[in-house]
Amino acid sequence: MGGCWSAGHDGASVRGDPADGTVGSMPLGRNQPLKPESPKWKSDVPLTDGQLRSKRDEFWETAPAYEGRKEIWDALKGAALAMESGDHTLAQAIIDGANITCPNGMLTDCYDELGNRYVLPVYCLSQPVNMVEDESESDLGQDEPLPVGGVETTIKLRLSTGKDVKMTVRSTETVHQVKKRLNTQTGVEPMRQRWFFSGKLLTDKTKIEEVKIPKGYVVQVIVSEANPPPVDG
Repeated sequence: MGGCWSAGHDGASVRGDPADGTVGSMPLGRNQPLKPESPKWKSDVPLTDGQLRSKRDEFWETAPAYEGRKEIWDALKGAALAMESGDHTLAQAIIDGANITCPNGMLTDCYDELGNRYVLPVYCLSQPVNMVEDESESDLGQDEPLPVGGVETTIKLRLSTGKDVKMTVRSTETVHQVKKRLNTQTGVEPMRQRWFFSGKLLTDKTKIEEVKIPKGYVVQVIVSEANPPPVDG
């Protein structure tokens, strides 16, 4: 009654049952504000950005089949995107607006006002520390033609490291081309940059003019950790 089956991190199902005022071992009504930091984790098999996106898309497309309420799954997806783009305030507002309870201050385990439990896999919330670059992505840009035409514009990039960078770009440049120039300025490799605008991930092939960034608005750049050095023996 009022329970909900959800997929756990390993694909197992979990169930909440608020029959006696509790969900599992967690009392209803206990809530914590979202923690601002993203969970850190390591994938068993190193993932490329494309593979990570595919895993996320598959989860969000199938999550409502676990009997949860679709509007809550939609809210959780919006909050997860906001958190990864660095907008903690928006994520908290989405959670509060949907009356979602997070007993541990994390989106990995939360409940709606009916006591239904929703479990999000960690890969929907942050990148693994051992991300690898897809060969097709690493080659992207090497043979890209220099931007022709278009107009110059200034964009403001806010890195998750706490640094703001203003760059003059051409509207015909791709995100990947600007990532390479940002690398020259900051030392952050393109494969470690994930660009978000209005909660949407910008792909490398996207042209600046396609994003339609209003003057004064900020593009969020999530910087992932560098791959750890290999361990000998």
